[in-house]
Amino acid sequence: MVQGPGLGELRLFCTVESSDKRGTALDETSQSVGRKMVETAWATLLAFAILFVGQAIWGGLLAANFRNSPRAAPWCVPAMAVVLWAIWRYLGGSWWPRKTAQARRRGRRANPVSATGLLLAFLAGALAITALAGYWIVLFQLARTPPNAMGDPSKYPLLTIALLVVMSSLVSPIVEEVAFRGYCQQILERHFSGTVAVLLSSLLFMLAHANHGWYWTKLSVYFLAGIVFGAIARLTNSILTSLPVHIFGDVMFFTLIWPRDGSRVLVSAGGADHWFWAHVAQAVVFTCLAILLFGRLAKAQAHGAVAPATSPPSARIADPAQK
Repeated sequence: MVQGPGLGELRLFCTVESSDKRGTALDETSQSVGRKMVETAWATLLAFAILFVGQAIWGGLLAANFRNSPRAAPWCVPAMAVVLWAIWRYLGGSWWPRKTAQARRRGRRANPVSATGLLLAFLAGALAITALAGYWIVLFQLARTPPNAMGDPSKYPLLTIALLVVMSSLVSPIVEEVAFRGYCQQILERHFSGTVAVLLSSLLFMLAHANHGWYWTKLSVYFLAGIVFGAIARLTNSILTSLPVHIFGDVMFFTLIWPRDGSRVLVSAGGADHWFWAHVAQAVVFTCLAILLFGRLAKAQAHGAVAPATSPPSARIADPAQK
């Protein structure tokens, strides 16, 4: 008579099989983590490369334009307008190489959005930016922070200043939205949840502004601004909604916030005056309003009111909760 395997042999078999399964699971987990790290590094490199090209060209044009005299004609503005147009077109899939055109078009993330989506996104973003302006002012009065270098505007003609502010308020938003909310965040969204992808892209966005100084008062606001832009791009699946908000924010800070940073008095030195408490109220009230509008935007997205009615089903936005 042939006897079957004994109890000890069965236990050994089960133990080996369980060990094999655990080993396979560990291998898969390691591969997944490694893949995420590689993709995160690639997203970071790509974002900073795009940012460097745009900012370096603008900085070079500015330096060349006003090397000899601050009263020179601002030819750098129309020159940079052409450069921005070329960057937008190329990163959106135009020109050589044609084999990467579709990938570049997807990477730019300039997808069409309904009028409802555009309006809700801009209102939510504008409220959030107004709140962040309040936080910036309050933090500057709570902790000693050097202002951002703005140069001496009195040396330049008024028209030149206006043109430079307009162009600067276009260069940074266009380049940064394509870099961080377009190419970078989409790569992250393929490997992380939507929330984590937005947080990671916002962290990179914050680090991109470290040239303004490693001060937590500044970097925390840049991080929160990145969350605002990233959430809008995520909810609408387009940078055409985050871009106007970013431009609005840059114009506000260039004209109303940064020029006055040098004259802000610390609360520890001069006490909390009525303007300080007004800015505290500004930050709190507009934060609450922004949260309400972001909720409305999320509901509109969930009901398909963000993507245009003419969009094919494949172009409609996936529910972030499903990520």
